[in-house]
Amino acid sequence: MRDKVVAVLDKVRPALQADGGDVELVEVTDDGVIKLKLTGACAGCPMSTMTLRSGIERVLRAEIPEIKEVVSV
Repeated sequence: MRDKVVAVLDKVRPALQADGGDVELVEVTDDGVIKLKLTGACAGCPMSTMTLRSGIERVLRAEIPEIKEVVSV
């Protein structure tokens, strides 16, 4: 599943980088939890929670239905 997550993150990464941010995959657990770290401008942005939930998590769940949760670390 890790390879699938990386492929999806590579699709959303250009949008984050356009605003000076990025996302780093920290861990994919056996029970379907994806742990991500927002970096750059995204790390301190007040909208980072919305970016994670409405953007990144939505795309990940749409393309990889077995994901149970996406968390920021």
